[in-house]
Amino acid sequence: MMRRAWFAALFLLCSGAALAQGAWPAKPVRLVVPFTPGSASDILARTVGDKLAAALGQPVLIENRAGAGGVVGTGVVAKAEPDGYTLVVVSAGHVVNPLMYANLPYDALADFAGVMPLGSLPSVLTVSPALGVKTVHELVALAKSRPGVLNYASGGTGSASHVNAEKFRIATGIDVVHVPLKGAPDMVVETIGGRTQFGFEPISAALPAIRDGKLVALAVSSPARAATLPDTPTIAEAGVPAAEFNFWIGLLAPAKTPKEVVARLNAELRKVVQMPDVKLRLAGLGAEPYVLSPQEFDAMMRAEFAALRRVIKTTGEGPK
Repeated sequence: MMRRAWFAALFLLCSGAALAQGAWPAKPVRLVVPFTPGSASDILARTVGDKLAAALGQPVLIENRAGAGGVVGTGVVAKAEPDGYTLVVVSAGHVVNPLMYANLPYDALADFAGVMPLGSLPSVLTVSPALGVKTVHELVALAKSRPGVLNYASGGTGSASHVNAEKFRIATGIDVVHVPLKGAPDMVVETIGGRTQFGFEPISAALPAIRDGKLVALAVSSPARAATLPDTPTIAEAGVPAAEFNFWIGLLAPAKTPKEVVARLNAELRKVVQMPDVKLRLAGLGAEPYVLSPQEFDAMMRAEFAALRRVIKTTGEGPK
């Protein structure tokens, strides 16, 4: 009888655990956005969050925890229970931060499990019409004829625009000066005004000036041409494949989150990012759907970290 009672208790325990696991999600899911409201990451999180809530049958709550380039909010999720109820929306800067800051409160790769990228946001290499160049080849030739004279704008040291421009500088062997600014709007203004000669801006920020003829688009940084600039070549097509930089926004879970939960989230998000209204919203941000499996997403982040570590070492910026 004692043996039967023991087996019965074990059966109930295992059944209870299975039911608890199978019931996910049994309560609201929290998406932490480690950036300010209105940022591209925030808008994208809210766009997919509404659709994901409908698919999961539970509210998806957006919580902005901005600070330190995304480190504050990301650190909160790194320490959260790996139960699928606390997730974080990060950008490509997630794999840059450990290369720039020596004492992060988490391991950017080991402490997280990739769920899926939410979108790819290509950058565009632009110059002022006053510079008199119309191709990447002409820009490189001009920079080489005037070493140390041309300035390039970025959204700040360690930002995606900085890393992208440094990859371009290293790949082409040009000698140019970095001018860190506060963000993409300042980059556009300074390049139009001629105080900086070129920069890799988010397409959404640069597109109005390109359409008005105030900036010339030379190439996009993504592996494929951007839907919003179909006549603009990729940086690889322009002859500098080593300068590709795919800026993305994606969803991560704490490490050790059950694989079944991660797989369910990935499956639902694949449907969400292909919905016509979501694709339209992405296009408004200069973004495009970017679909990977959790395993592919993890592998992509590891590969980017390794590649960017070589770039950061070359810049001499290093961890602070």
